[in-house]
Amino acid sequence: MYLPRAFAETDLSALDALLERDNFVTLVTIRDAAPLVSHLPVLYRRDGDRIELRGHWARPNPQAMHIGQALAIVHGPHAYVSPAWYPDKEAQARVPTWNYAVAHLEGELSIFDDEPSLAAIVDGLSRQHEARVGSDWRYEHDRQEHRSQLRGIVGFSLAITRATLKFKLNQNHPAANQVAVADTLALQEREASREVAALMRVRLDETGD
Repeated sequence: MYLPRAFAETDLSALDALLERDNFVTLVTIRDAAPLVSHLPVLYRRDGDRIELRGHWARPNPQAMHIGQALAIVHGPHAYVSPAWYPDKEAQARVPTWNYAVAHLEGELSIFDDEPSLAAIVDGLSRQHEARVGSDWRYEHDRQEHRSQLRGIVGFSLAITRATLKFKLNQNHPAANQVAVADTLALQEREASREVAALMRVRLDETGD
């Protein structure tokens, strides 16, 4: 990932926030010199610098046979930025850009299909997301109908060896431009635009601008 120094984020609490916001990732592996890509919900765990993602594929998914190096892309909020919002737009001949937050998590992928591990993933994901939608479905391990469904999936664990976070939030602009963009994004209809504004304001507060 192209990562200018101004946009590099090193605080892993920012990664925590991205995955709390949206734990649906893009998982990329390589086979026969070609990429295999899956889009998957994951369970996230971090203990200091130790990071792990766990999830599952449908058993017929070709990626379900992969072990070894993999990349998980965590997608944060993103928003278009118009040059018209910059106070110095004329003097600096500003052009459009896009602000966003994203993380690339590289690591070692392992797979498993034992019933207890698969059940733990299905139970963990359903508990998390059922609560978010105000529902109460639960995986019930004592029900044969639920356990039999586990035969259709393969579980994985991705032990992260390198985490790269990019928060492109106009940090390469004067503070006045950053404030103007954050203020304008905060008024947009798209929720993601307002989220980007909030990220920008946190960083402006940290720098005292």
